[in-house]
Amino acid sequence: MADVLLEARDLHVSYGAIRALQGFSLTLREREIVAVIGANGAGKSTFMNALMGLVHLSGGTVALEGRALSSRSFRVVRSGLSLVPEGRRIFAPLTVEENLRIGAFARRNPKAVREDFDWVLSLFPRLRERLCQYAGTLSGGEQQMLAIARALMARPRVLLLDEPSLGLAPIVIRDIFRELRRINEEGVSILLVEQNARQALLLSHRAYVLQTGCLLKEGPSRDLLKDPDIRAAYLGQGRE
Repeated sequence: MADVLLEARDLHVSYGAIRALQGFSLTLREREIVAVIGANGAGKSTFMNALMGLVHLSGGTVALEGRALSSRSFRVVRSGLSLVPEGRRIFAPLTVEENLRIGAFARRNPKAVREDFDWVLSLFPRLRERLCQYAGTLSGGEQQMLAIARALMARPRVLLLDEPSLGLAPIVIRDIFRELRRINEEGVSILLVEQNARQALLLSHRAYVLQTGCLLKEGPSRDLLKDPDIRAAYLGQGRE
């Protein structure tokens, strides 16, 4: 497909005898939001870490615009991928501003960095009010906003999000997912893994269902929302 931006093909990852990914493949197109849903332990975080070069691939390839990605994380970031990790992993002893500056570590154009600094603060104005505050003193929702903004400071082609709703109140999840849609509308392709299957399917254009490291189903998100098997297994709704 000519418009494919990111392609992961036949990925295999093992932790000793545990096969975390078993031939999983995925494509992400320009300006698309794709979700990967599945139960805890399905291999979702392993998949994200594999894309970023944080775990060793025992098989398969990852390519951005047809070019193979490096297995070294800093080169992956420079190529155009940026990860918002599970649990946020902000630098708690540093200020909000320092966290954001770290997100732009690989960039060499100060003017573009300043422009993106203003852009991410327009997305999350609450962070502007807390620029001098230590990141560890922020609320959970504010920390997630900071983690997303920090990832965006790398000016990625693809924004990866690992469980962005984890541990957050429903009203905060709503606000963050609204901003993710806005980020996508401004040209950033998004790939997210999420246990909150309903939120992920409502946000995304297409979705993949991962089960014990293997692809179970894929298709348009609106179709998976209506799928009786998906509704029963992941949306907490029985078969009709």
